[in-house]
Amino acid sequence: MIRRIKLPKDDDDAMPTKGKRPTAAEIKLLEDWINAETATNSKIQNKVSQKNVQSKAILDEWMESPVQPVVNSSLSEEQIVELNIKVRSILAHSCYSCHNATKTKGGLRLDKKEFIFKGGEDGPVLIAGYPEKSDLIRRIKLPDGHDDAMPTKGKRVPQEDIELLEYWIKTGATWPSGPEKSLYRVAELAPRNPILPIVKGINHPIDRFVFTYLKSSNNTFKQSISDAQFIRRVYLDVIGLLPSPEEVNRFLANINPHKREQLVDQLLNQNTAYAQHWLSFWNDLLRNDYAGPGYIDGGRSQIGHWLYASLKNNKSFDVLVRELINPQKESEGFIKGIIWRGTVNSSQSAPMQAAQNVAQVFMGLNLKCASCHDSFISDWKLEESYAFANVFSTKALEIHKCDLPTGKMASYGVLYPALGKINASVSKEERLKQLSEIFVQKKNGRLYRTFVNRIWAQLMGRGIVEPVDAMDNAPWSQDLLDWLAYDFANNGTDIKRLIRFILSSKTYQMKAIGVKSQEFVTASNFVFKGPLRRRLSAEQFADGFSQVFHPLYTDSMIAKKSLPKEIFKEIPFARASLVKNDAFLTALGRPTRENVTTNRNVQGNLLQALELTNGVKFNQALLDGASHWVQRYPLSEQLVQTLYQQSLGRKPTVKELAVAIKYLGKKPQVASVQDLAWAMFLLPEFQFIP
Repeated sequence: MIRRIKLPKDDDDAMPTKGKRPTAAEIKLLEDWINAETATNSKIQNKVSQKNVQSKAILDEWMESPVQPVVNSSLSEEQIVELNIKVRSILAHSCYSCHNATKTKGGLRLDKKEFIFKGGEDGPVLIAGYPEKSDLIRRIKLPDGHDDAMPTKGKRVPQEDIELLEYWIKTGATWPSGPEKSLYRVAELAPRNPILPIVKGINHPIDRFVFTYLKSSNNTFKQSISDAQFIRRVYLDVIGLLPSPEEVNRFLANINPHKREQLVDQLLNQNTAYAQHWLSFWNDLLRNDYAGPGYIDGGRSQIGHWLYASLKNNKSFDVLVRELINPQKESEGFIKGIIWRGTVNSSQSAPMQAAQNVAQVFMGLNLKCASCHDSFISDWKLEESYAFANVFSTKALEIHKCDLPTGKMASYGVLYPALGKINASVSKEERLKQLSEIFVQKKNGRLYRTFVNRIWAQLMGRGIVEPVDAMDNAPWSQDLLDWLAYDFANNGTDIKRLIRFILSSKTYQMKAIGVKSQEFVTASNFVFKGPLRRRLSAEQFADGFSQVFHPLYTDSMIAKKSLPKEIFKEIPFARASLVKNDAFLTALGRPTRENVTTNRNVQGNLLQALELTNGVKFNQALLDGASHWVQRYPLSEQLVQTLYQQSLGRKPTVKELAVAIKYLGKKPQVASVQDLAWAMFLLPEFQFIP
């Protein structure tokens, strides 16, 4: 205070910021008063105590009001709690990165009550009752680039947040009594079976929940897609392939009112095609690939044989979880982490990788932050992460905070104590067996909510909870999520049954909605109005091209060491899910799979455009395919008709046919057919699922 009132009036730190400046005599009197209050010499205290009243008067005049906090008694306890959570949320979002238990810039912490009111090296940052005199408010209001501006990096504090902080301080910076309520939403762990709403004329449970939701948000069911769109959508979603013209015509001619449900069953019964398509989803999820870091030194191992057989045989989800957490030789690759060479951060040890991956995949929970220190984005603590990692370790782990040893050994835990306990005295193998049984209990509602949400997102373009790895976020329909999870857990955790259930709903069959940006998908105020329009995955695009025009890959490119031998007898061509990653698939969005991947980037980008325009693999396949098509279809009209029906599932319009024939000429040439095919496969009608 003394430092600031002595500064020149034009200095940014000068106090008071407005009005009359204290005189030299007044400053001297204040200095004597402060010294007397902190001195041990009673004579000095007695001498100056007579001036206390005068000093207090100077302060009162200078601050224009009493310095004691002003508490607004009109706020109820409930309002104080609500205001407190909002204030702490603002501080967490804007300030915790520099002012927390680990990083204390300027000696200031803003993550706990006692530290907020204590202030930092420069003294208190708030004066209860006086936002205009609180250093916190002054700093967050300063222009970007100012030496005193807070935060120093990233986005500035929004105006509405500043106003809320000012209101909080003005009302006395009140703090609720009792235990501190968490800033973060924590989803219920236990399962829940909501009552199905009664909706006249609607029988499907999903549609009954969705109808009720849409009505509450002043929306209605959108128009159902046509039969031609449905067969293309469901083929791509179930087996990842395009329907042939013959299959399309047969379906369109079928007058059975239940033909859509019958088609879903027929496709789900194509076990090998189903397994080959869904292999990509599971490889991403379980970070299983056919090559990459970690395989050479044996720290990481492939699970392709086990995974393909599991999908082909529709192994139940609870058994999959058991065999991944408590693995046999063929399924141990998931919890075996990459043994990185050189100096490795303790948060990336193999046991910690296992803990992070299991938590993310099966519980929709991010432990990465809490693997280094107490999390800034949740209530998870470092000790809890280490207790879970300890389950996967052959020897007891010492807790490291920010990669520094603490001298404290980790205990054993399963993240959620309500699920059960791990016996610390048994071997690692026995601990993993215990953990697998604890996880698949029906009372672990989070496990089943997480999985049905992943499948919903895969088929609908967005999860009921988004992101799908943040299952503590609020769902757009809690009842629908809970009901699906409960139904799944109590019906044998049959994955194909779950897929069939979603595909047979009117909700799945609604017209798709275009997405302008990824922010729309993850927005907290998202309102469901129907499935989102989805771009073909890298594998779907490659397979569609191979199926229609010319194979992109040969059988020799299949990762035969990582897959069952009989797979060569079960494929129509070398499907992209079975080959090692390359520049073409990477450009179209296939991840490296060194880490768990649960959400591919589906937005078009420059790399994708360059690969589809100038990429060697794609252009060579176009050239080779054009050569075959010219030989097979010597007349342009026949070639165009066939290309449209096989690639788009429909005949060309009169105008489309005329334009194509005019470009090709009566007898097509290889170069012109190559150009036409390139244009066809880059059409949004081909690249997007209807």
